[in-house]
Amino acid sequence: MNPRVPRILLLATVAFVAALLGARALLPDVAAPPVLERAVWLPGGSPLPEFGFIDETGAPFDARRLRGRWTYVFFGFTSCPDICPTTLATLASVRRALRDLPTELQPAVLLVTVDPSRDDAARLAPYVRYFDPAFHAVTGDEASLARVASALGAAYARVPLAAGGYTMDHSSSLFLIGPDVRLLATSGAPHDADVITRDYRALVARVTGD
Repeated sequence: MNPRVPRILLLATVAFVAALLGARALLPDVAAPPVLERAVWLPGGSPLPEFGFIDETGAPFDARRLRGRWTYVFFGFTSCPDICPTTLATLASVRRALRDLPTELQPAVLLVTVDPSRDDAARLAPYVRYFDPAFHAVTGDEASLARVASALGAAYARVPLAAGGYTMDHSSSLFLIGPDVRLLATSGAPHDADVITRDYRALVARVTGD
């Protein structure tokens, strides 16, 4: 047996390990994804597009109002008979369950109305504050609504009623926006406060490293 063979194999192994370590150093840090029960994590999610809404106080509301906060966005409307009030009540329970977190890590809640022709600021304010005084709501023109809904993957449609008037069909998903104003995760119905709370804690821990 050639005595040089083991030495060659050793050198080849060392070179392979060195190359592997060098390649890993060039790759981004990829940690394990958070363990979630219902939410879907979207690492490196897309940023929200520019938009211009009016909040429940009548003040302008754009993407800068979301920066530095964790925000659950929900699309709905004040005349919604069931899904919207149930979901907002669930989110109020989630916020109560997360009061042990530092203020900057507690989630805000933003209702984006899909019925801007009827839901003005005066109508939105008492509606969302009934569930939680800290909730926010926004209304605006159809173009801004369509742009944000499309970016997040939310759907809505106006449905005429046989007796006259109309209602709105809309997605029931929750969209979690991170402090960098990017879509971080989505969560589909049915919504359970305990599940949302556990998923939120896991997502915050994964992003903050805590």
